[in-house]
Amino acid sequence: MSAPSAPTSASRRIVRALHAARRAARPYLRIRPRRGLALVGTVWTGGASTPTPGALLLDSRGRFDVLHPSTATLPDDTVIVGGAGCWVGPALIDTHVHLAFGAPEPMRNTGLLAVRDLGAPFGQLRALSDTARRAAVRATFSGPIITAPGGYPTTSWGADGFGIGVSSAEYAVPVVEKLAERGAAVIKVALEDSGGLPPLGPTTLRAVVARAHELGLAVIAHALSAAMVARAVDAEVDELAHMPTERLPDELVERLAERQVAVSSTLQTHFAEGRGADAARNAKAFVKAGVPLLYGTDLGNTATTPGVDPRELDRIAQAGLGRLGALRAATCDAAAAAGIRASGMLARGDAVDAVVLAENPLTEPATWRAPVAVFARGNEVA
Repeated sequence: MSAPSAPTSASRRIVRALHAARRAARPYLRIRPRRGLALVGTVWTGGASTPTPGALLLDSRGRFDVLHPSTATLPDDTVIVGGAGCWVGPALIDTHVHLAFGAPEPMRNTGLLAVRDLGAPFGQLRALSDTARRAAVRATFSGPIITAPGGYPTTSWGADGFGIGVSSAEYAVPVVEKLAERGAAVIKVALEDSGGLPPLGPTTLRAVVARAHELGLAVIAHALSAAMVARAVDAEVDELAHMPTERLPDELVERLAERQVAVSSTLQTHFAEGRGADAARNAKAFVKAGVPLLYGTDLGNTATTPGVDPRELDRIAQAGLGRLGALRAATCDAAAAAGIRASGMLARGDAVDAVVLAENPLTEPATWRAPVAVFARGNEVA
């Protein structure tokens, strides 16, 4: 049998309707089927693989069994999910969210199955973690952000425990240790110098980074200005939580590339706040220089909503990665970031975190808003 032909709009509606009816007929996290499922469409297993029409067969435990070149070779009793013109690929990963400001169910329902929370109070961590787990979303946390006394975000949106102010290295090191004891996946620091806010000083920042690294934890910096990005690089911070909004000099971009300091994109919220132009220039410079760019939305900030954001994917694509590169930034590249618990790949033998979309997202990114089906660890969950 040849590769499936492109679907009509009517056939796409039929695909959605059939799978909506099938989902309505069973509870969330249904029992795994006794026979295999075939996820049919253009299949992209992630990473450097090439999207190819075919059928990805799952065994009775939801594990990737075999990739068929077409539906012609499938067993007769195979249940097919998807079809002509659909897309099959890894679920996405968001490297920068704040779960205190967004429910995980819409994330799951759009194919976002792993997130990294970069700022939440100690008192909310267990509840946020439990809520994400019940929604089949893998969530990891930094816990409160280490900042200067009176620094960002403790005088604004994060006044209720989202940040911990430390005045010196002597006070900062025990905070790092407490965060590690409480299960922090990464350590986040605030280097925000706008509006007269005090950022962490260089000596304190270096002490935080040194102790975190001794404990095996990466350090992620909120740093939007060139001066604060330079301070982060000087202190050997591992990652930036945002695309900087002040245009960075070439030599600083080169330092980021040399040290492979990854950057969570957060471009769409910058544009919504009127700070997107220089952020987009930085993103293009980063891609050109080889700075790792990761998909991140900063859920909870301006113009963000829970779930996959096709606008963010397109901002990353426009930075020079293209749409397939943007998907890599939201799958395998994001999975390689510190504190993420996901593979970002569809690997043979693994219980899959996978999504079936009604259309090819390389030509229609908005298709992420309404997947045909979502599988978490081999279970169909949406």
